[in-house]
Amino acid sequence: MIKQIKGALPCFLAALIWGLSFVVQTTAMEDVGGFTFTGVRMALAVLVLIPAALISEKRARKKQPPQSDAEKAASRKTLWTAGAICGFCLFVGINLQQFAFIDTPAGKVGFLTAMYMILVPILGTLLFRKKIMPLVWFSVLLAAFGIFLLCLRKGEQFSFGRGELLSLSCSIFFATQILFSDRYATRVNVISLSCLQFAIAGALSIVCMFVFERPTLPAILSAAPEILYAGVLSSAGAFTLQLYGQKNTEPVLASMLLCLESVFASIFGWLLLGQAMSARELFGCTIMFIAIMLTLIPREIWQSLFHINSKQKG
Repeated sequence: MIKQIKGALPCFLAALIWGLSFVVQTTAMEDVGGFTFTGVRMALAVLVLIPAALISEKRARKKQPPQSDAEKAASRKTLWTAGAICGFCLFVGINLQQFAFIDTPAGKVGFLTAMYMILVPILGTLLFRKKIMPLVWFSVLLAAFGIFLLCLRKGEQFSFGRGELLSLSCSIFFATQILFSDRYATRVNVISLSCLQFAIAGALSIVCMFVFERPTLPAILSAAPEILYAGVLSSAGAFTLQLYGQKNTEPVLASMLLCLESVFASIFGWLLLGQAMSARELFGCTIMFIAIMLTLIPREIWQSLFHINSKQKG
């Protein structure tokens, strides 16, 4: 019980931090461009994570048997391959999300981004031929209905604008990043991978910053509170909490707690930005949240439930 609480609390805090980050990302767009915010934010996260990565690598070397030069080279190659793939997906996904805040309320971006929880098993099937339960397809249809309700505007006409499209598109890249992170997690140091993917995403964002935007030091300093929060707490801090939490609790419980970020995004968007949702939009959020929760229930639980039901019918 104590172990579960120790694992659940960090996951809950990570979701809380990420939920507030949606508000922070929204207000930051008043001072700096999207690429500028992401680039500086990622650079700050890397600076925070480098000491943790070095310590983690040192501890890992002590526990592992000595490696040959060829094995070390292969490990470095695997780490850089994983970092490049995950870093690129993170770069695209997080910038699509960042620009979505220009046209779309924080709460809506939060729920549409959370679609990655449904896309993970679907893309896992397409990319790695992982088996998918029929329940997931039901969840997709349920989520699509939730999106329909969420994207209805005044006049009761469905309007899927740029912000909604960017939010959904970013969830595809986040889902891909999660799948590849999971694929390489057992082969590389997780903290080093996180640090490397932040570095690559940040470097690509900084290149785009100078190509497409005109960053100035006064503007960056104006957005300093948001950048500090997103870089230190939302990126480096919440990631560490997530790692610690997942080591001490069940995967399903951890995923459900982390998924609360979309709920917190709506709450903070309402409290801090005055972005209230209509009853219809709230109902759409509820439908999407149910769909996401259904995808997090392990296959074994559903199989046992259906097995029990079939016995009772017999």
